[in-house]
Amino acid sequence: MTRYEIMYIVRPNLEEDAIKKVNESFVKVLTDNGASNVESKELGQKQLAYEIKNYKTGYYFLINLEANDTKAIDEFDRLALISEDVVRHLIINLDK
Repeated sequence: MTRYEIMYIVRPNLEEDAIKKVNESFVKVLTDNGASNVESKELGQKQLAYEIKNYKTGYYFLINLEANDTKAIDEFDRLALISEDVVRHLIINLDK
């Protein structure tokens, strides 16, 4: 099992319920594609170091997970790039 850490930023102009739904949908994508021990943590709204897509703040989320292959990670990456709600994301392989 390979351990991964994902951090992503959700745009700040969403309603609180919509922000939670974005996180729940990404966690579901990961578990549906074979990831296990998925732990998601909301880090709250923080100031960005620089303006991204005209946003100065964003809601940060941190996900730790384990996966046998990269299917779950690839699908998360694909959907995060498509989603208008995600301002930026980063995937780190903790075992390298």
